Amino acid sequence: MYTGTIVFDMLLPGDCRSLKDKRSYVRPIVAALRKFEVAVAEVGYLDRHGRTEIGAAIVASDTGHVTDVLDSCERMIAGRPEVELLSARRRLYGEDD
Repeated sequence: MYTGTIVFDMLLPGDCRSLKDKRSYVRPIVAALRKFEVAVAEVGYLDRHGRTEIGAAIVASDTGHVTDVLDSCERMIAGRPEVELLSARRRLYGEDD
């Protein structure tokens, strides 16, 4: 059994000032990630300048499937014009971890 996690560090648009504004950008992204059948958590809003983190995790019996799903999630986030993907940090946990 393998677990893969990924944390996306993103920059929201400059007009995003209030918490309500930030949520209006983050909620559709979280909904889109869930279509990949991953567990999703909003890690939080990092600063006043619109940075936010969203994490996703998947459990599967082989590393190939875990990697494919995480790749798909990253491509989806990178392709969204309303946010700038600053980084994507991945981890893969195996049976020995």
